[in-house]
Amino acid sequence: MQDTCRKRVAFVVVRYGKDINGGAELHCRMLAERLAMTCDVEVLTTCVKNYVTGGNEFEPGICVIDGVTVRRFLVTPVNDGRDERYFRHRSVYATLLRQGLSRLGLLKYVAKVFPMCSWGYDADIKALEHSVFYSPEMNDYIAAHKSDYDAIIAVTAEYAPSYFAVMNAGEKIVAIPTLHDTKVSYRPFMSQMFPKIKYTGFNTHAEWNLARSIFGKGLGPSGIISVGIETPEPAEWETVKSKFGLPDKYISYIGRIERGKIGNLLKYHKRFSEKYQDITLPVVMVGQVFRELDDYDRLIYTGFVSDQEKRAILQHSTLLINPSKYESLSLILLEALNDGVPVLVNGRCSVLKEHCLRSGGAVRYYTDEKSFCGNLLAILSDPEVRVGMSEGGRKYFESNYSWNKIMPRLEQAIKYVSADNSRY
Repeated sequence: MQDTCRKRVAFVVVRYGKDINGGAELHCRMLAERLAMTCDVEVLTTCVKNYVTGGNEFEPGICVIDGVTVRRFLVTPVNDGRDERYFRHRSVYATLLRQGLSRLGLLKYVAKVFPMCSWGYDADIKALEHSVFYSPEMNDYIAAHKSDYDAIIAVTAEYAPSYFAVMNAGEKIVAIPTLHDTKVSYRPFMSQMFPKIKYTGFNTHAEWNLARSIFGKGLGPSGIISVGIETPEPAEWETVKSKFGLPDKYISYIGRIERGKIGNLLKYHKRFSEKYQDITLPVVMVGQVFRELDDYDRLIYTGFVSDQEKRAILQHSTLLINPSKYESLSLILLEALNDGVPVLVNGRCSVLKEHCLRSGGAVRYYTDEKSFCGNLLAILSDPEVRVGMSEGGRKYFESNYSWNKIMPRLEQAIKYVSADNSRY
């Protein structure tokens, strides 16, 4: 018999599974598996595996992954000869206006008076309906079964599943938006969605401040939830080293391999290697290749690796680099800090820069080629710098991102949302 004292909670996420390579998806999986210890948890997701090409690669229906029930729904994007880009273009002027006002520091004042943008909104919804993650089956299920759940946790705000979950069941929603300072955050549909969310949980203060500046009074009750990390036993190092042809010393990049995530990393690394050939280390690129990069003889690709292999590669890295401008937390950064691996990040991302400032220098940042080369030189050439970053990183992680700090925040958010929505 089901324990009626346990909350019943559903997660909504675009993709889910052990072989899914993505920060938001891993974020969802870790929270779901931890929460399943105290709640009855389901994950509502699509049959999509490749977020670029879309399509239904997974079988629809119910399966169980590491003790969590997963309901997969078919995606059926509208196919009328027009694509998502066509409709996004029709709403782009509203998006650009809102983004421009934000750059001038004016949007937060406009949003206090007009939190919801209707200009371009209809086209925005059609864009979502033409997107690879659009699943009418999932939308209908949530609308029909929302009363079965005490709370519905929607992970990543920018995609169709979260939007339609909020519009169908906003009073049940704990949103984990993983917001970035990119165009999508300024789209009209986002301004319409946020006021309907019961509670919003952010990963960092920088993300929370960004939401305040964009949505104004449209942002309701909210706070920091964030997420911890999993620490699988690392695979045997010599086996991993031999399998992927890894050198004794290297820099690592771990994540989706595409130009948007890599930024100027390769360009800056080439310049560094020209100046400091004796101490330059190769870059090991760990993850699925979604977009081909330029040829560069100091890159080593591993392809997709297991969690155990990934941890072994990370632990033996001299340095981890996160060159992305768009992060709402960076799980791989947290994993590196936990393992005492120094981290260099793109300081043009406010979230990553926040880690640097709040950690007291345990994480370093660059903003251009000069600061990239200067920081990389200091880290690679001075063992004392690496030791200081390693020790400081472990302390920063334990003080802010251990699970005994994260889960009570999530449980409190679920309690808040379910207080007015009891199933019993």
